[in-house]
Formats: sequence, structure tokens, C-alpha cells
Amino acid sequence: MESQTATTSSSTTPSSAHHKSVTGTRWWIAGLFLLPALILLGSLVVYPIGYSVWRSLYDADGSGFVGLENYGDIFTDDATLTAVRNTAIWVAVAPALVTALGLIFAVLTERVRWGTAFKLIVFMPMAISMLAAGIIFRLVYEADPNQGVANAIVTSVHDAFVDSSVYPKARPNAQVSDLKASGGGSFTSTGTVSPGTPALVPLVGIAPNKLPGTPEDAKAPAGGSGISGTVWLDFKLGGGGTKGQVDPGEKALKGVKVEAVKDGKVVASATSGADGTFALPADASGAQLRLPGSNFAAAYNGIDWLGPTLVTPAIIGSYVWMWAGFAMVLIAAGLAGVDRNLLEAARVDGANEWQVFRRVTVPLLAPVLVVVLVTLMINVMKVFDLVYIIAPQPSQDDANVLALQLFLSSFGGGGNYGVGSAIGVILLLLVLPVMFVNLRRLRKERQR
Repeated sequence: MESQTATTSSSTTPSSAHHKSVTGTRWWIAGLFLLPALILLGSLVVYPIGYSVWRSLYDADGSGFVGLENYGDIFTDDATLTAVRNTAIWVAVAPALVTALGLIFAVLTERVRWGTAFKLIVFMPMAISMLAAGIIFRLVYEADPNQGVANAIVTSVHDAFVDSSVYPKARPNAQVSDLKASGGGSFTSTGTVSPGTPALVPLVGIAPNKLPGTPEDAKAPAGGSGISGTVWLDFKLGGGGTKGQVDPGEKALKGVKVEAVKDGKVVASATSGADGTFALPADASGAQLRLPGSNFAAAYNGIDWLGPTLVTPAIIGSYVWMWAGFAMVLIAAGLAGVDRNLLEAARVDGANEWQVFRRVTVPLLAPVLVVVLVTLMINVMKVFDLVYIIAPQPSQDDANVLALQLFLSSFGGGGNYGVGSAIGVILLLLVLPVMFVNLRRLRKERQR
């Protein structure tokens, strides 16, 4: 009786095991629960990839099979080659910069009281979209220093060390003045000055209501034993007056440098005051008057951040601003798990803080750094929003990347869905090796 029961039990066990999974759940039930995920995966991932590969083999409107011709067009088109080059720059520079900054922030904020507040501030850009970040940095990189923050800072630093002209468009009144252009933006008189003879310097080229500050009315030279003169705007709103003479209501030009030159050497110099007057010593008699080019040099307006040369580094800078917080948070989490005894042991052995950081902290954080670096490499290959929004139309071709070129080829006026699909396939092929390395690393960690 017992043998029969055992036989029956042994005969039914394989049959029931055949219909159940390892967890004791029937296969069809497990498949039923997985079905929604499989449908989403197929419709949102597998089907688009397959359709893109198929579509890349056809012409612009999809009516004719062209084989690999679209791929050939990609590597012969100048715009696409520029996009490939810029994408390579992005992959090589942006992830490394973001990871390095994240590491520095994570290590430094461990030792300050307000580290949490600092981390919050650095991480805040992650809360906004790429679109909003692009608009922000389009304004930051605005060429006008009165609007763009970057150029406002650059011009402020520049002007702190280099004197800038306040009358960049001014010039001598050629009708009544003997000042002639003498190279380098300067003007030199053909005649000479002498005591008792007013040295009049009438300038034009600026509207009276465009003068900086609140200019005073010009005054005639005071006279005296030395050489005196006046620099003024020989024009007033409404007209009137006599050219070459200081008339009532005409404005003084303050801060204009005047030099007395003999045989090519400066023997004396003066700067016009608030009323436009200046004075030179009597021994400058017989010298020519010269107005240096610094009086009329164009104002420094900063750097052309969004020009063809700097547009890509400028956009990478905005990306670093956004993603440095992401890297910092991940690295800080890894740093929290580092055994402090190892760091203290290194310090006891005589290592300084730089050696502890380079030879202990960084090696221990290597797995986390690899995760951050790989994640960012995948992310930058798909960057589109920042480039499309920040780069102005004249320099957009110089800032082009593969994701943007895909959009332009397909929807941005190109209308060539075959080439756009081919670019999409190439982007997929570029991402696959990075994903493979990431998956391989994850498997090794599981095996540990």
C-alpha cells in the first residue's frame, strides 16, 4: 500500500513541476502578468527600433529601396560630419567634467556644516527641464553686457584693469579743426600750440542726449601763462551757434586725454575736466596736440559666447551646470559607504589629504564613478534641447550634434526620413557598446 502511494506521488510530481515555475507559479499565470510589460516593451522599444532600421533602407518618402545609400550620405554630408565631431567632443568632455565636479563637491561638502544646503543648491538645476535651462542660458550668454550675465561679469573684470573710452563714436569737427587722423585711432593737429592762444578741440559724432552721465555746459579756456583749451561737443539740440566756438548750451566732454607732442615724443599731457577745460605747461609751446586713440576706442562688449568658435563649449557649460548635482548626489552616497578606518589609517601612515584623496578615496569610489560616467555618456549622446535652444541660427550649424541633425533631417525642413532613420540607427549603435560595458559591470557586481 505504501509503495503504491509512493509510486503515485512520484509519478504526479514531474507532471505538476512541468506546469509550474521555480516559485511554484504556473507559467501561463506568470506570462499573463508579464504580458502588459511585454506589450509596452514591444510597442515602445522593439517596434520603433525595427521600423527605424527598415525605414533607413528606403529613400526620403519611403517609396524606393536604396539599401545603405542613406548611411553613405551621412558620412559625406558636411552638416552630419560636423554633428559627429561635436558629438564626440560632448562624449569626451562633458561626462568627465560633470563627474570631476561632482566628486569635488561631494568630498568638500562632507567637511562643512552647511554641506546639505550646498548640495541642495547644486542639485536644484536638476528640477528644471532642459527647455527651461536652455532659455536661461540663452539669456546668460546674451552678447549685450546689459542683458547677458556672462558678458556683464567679463566686461566688469576687463574694465577694472583696462580703461575704456566713453566717447567711442566721437571725432574732430573737420570743418573747423586742424586735427587729422594719425593712425591707431588717434588724431593729431597740423599746427602747434602756444601760450595765450586757446587750444580748442571741437568734437562731433555723438548726440547731446546720448552723452554718458550728466555733462556740464562747456566753458571757454581760462587763459593764463600756460596753454589752456577746451574739449566740447560742438553741437547742441536745435542747432544754432558758431562752429568752432564754445557756445552757450554746448556740452563739455569730460575725461578726454590731450597730449602735447614734439618730434614724436609726448612732452606733456592733461585730461579735460567736468567743464571740458584742460591746461598744459608753458614749456609745451610749439608742440602739436594729439588725442590718443584710447579716447575713441570702441567699448569692450565681452566675449561672443554663441559665436562659431565658442558655441559648443558654452552649451557644454550649461549642461555641466545642470548635471553636476546629479553626479554629486550619487558620489556622495558612495562616499557615505566608504570605510573611514581606511582613510584614518592612511593619515596615520603619514599621507597628506591630497594623497588620501588620490590613492584611497578615488580608488574606493571607482565603481560609483564608473556608473556616473557611463550614465552621462549615454545621456550626452542624446542631447538635443540645449543645443537647439541656446545656439542662435547663424551658429547652429557649428553647434550641431547627431540628435539635432536627426531632427533637422526628418522634421526641421529636410523631410528626409530615410537619412533621419539612419542617424537614429547610428546613435543606437553608438550607445550599445556603452550599455554593454554597463551591463557587464553590473553582472560582475552581482557575482561578488
